[in-house]
Amino acid sequence: MAYDEDLDRRITEAVEDWPAVRKKMFGGTCHLLNGNMVCGVLEDRLILRLGERAAGEALAQDSVQPFDITGRPMKGWVMVEKIETEGAELHQWLKRARAFVETLPSK
Repeated sequence: MAYDEDLDRRITEAVEDWPAVRKKMFGGTCHLLNGNMVCGVLEDRLILRLGERAAGEALAQDSVQPFDITGRPMKGWVMVEKIETEGAELHQWLKRARAFVETLPSK
């Protein structure tokens, strides 16, 4: 299945100053920090690793859903609809994900 290449490009530009590694994954792309996935694109949605608490808070928004590609949602992860990934919103989401992932041990 195709993924939103424009969203992927915008994420790549937004994280270009990070020590992030871009990989193909889930039929889309992802960006890793210290071996931990921080964000990515699945179809036309932004995937974020926020941690359980912040993910729970984010799920209160209509445009945010649990990250579930197997029938079992991944704890601490969310998918954000494209409408919430334009301009400054994208950078805010990425900043939140990076802040969480930087608390994790390197892989």
